[in-house]
Amino acid sequence: MELLVAYEQDPAGHNMAKFLSKQMKKDGDIYRGKNFDLVVISTPAISADWLEEKYHYDGFVFLSKHAAQSGELALTCHSTGNFDTAQFGGNERQVAVPHPHLQKSYLQTLWKNRRSFSEFQITIEATHHGPTALSKPAIFIEIGTTEKQWNNESLCNSVAKLVLQTLSESIKTYPVAICFGGTHYPEKFTKELIEGKHALGTVIPKHALEFLDKSLFSHILDRNKVKTALLDWGGLGSNKQKVMNLCKDADIEMIKL
Repeated sequence: MELLVAYEQDPAGHNMAKFLSKQMKKDGDIYRGKNFDLVVISTPAISADWLEEKYHYDGFVFLSKHAAQSGELALTCHSTGNFDTAQFGGNERQVAVPHPHLQKSYLQTLWKNRRSFSEFQITIEATHHGPTALSKPAIFIEIGTTEKQWNNESLCNSVAKLVLQTLSESIKTYPVAICFGGTHYPEKFTKELIEGKHALGTVIPKHALEFLDKSLFSHILDRNKVKTALLDWGGLGSNKQKVMNLCKDADIEMIKL
């Protein structure tokens, strides 16, 4: 069973949690549900590496706000991890266990309902921020991009309904691949989730490839357990050969997008 997690001072996450909890039964600090449980925590979600000390579940789904300097409206989801320093929670050079099948199912559900969110870009983000130390799969589901959207209960309820729908249905499994290249909002990998055959593990964007070495690559493979890598061929920059060499040495199939 999954545990949904929201930070009480995150307006978007808290609004989604309030909507979902209405149909759930309170049991101590946990809201109990049929297909998932829910908890509202008093400390930031990006620093919730402690969760497994208190809560034992098959995976963690974080309900969160999304912020961007561009101000472009977006509905996003992503795995977590730090390829270099840990500026926003988690540990440095550590990635969390992704939640690839749930991510693909949610993003496809969101895409099918895109007419209800016509003002919003629907996208994944590259892997970033904490928590990173959890041993079970984790994913952030986010509403962006300003306080206006975070405090819009109607919007938050609509997204929460899609989270509920996703977790209430049988989640299919797919071939899983790690991803290299592209921007923080990787169009090719988002398209693969919506239309392609792969679910996605850790997504390492172009700007983080400079930190990639054998040690970090080995850690990423350990967290993902995959034999395939998707390469944004035009978005690898000067680190293209390094990525190819690491994949080849680890006997990882490379698929160019």
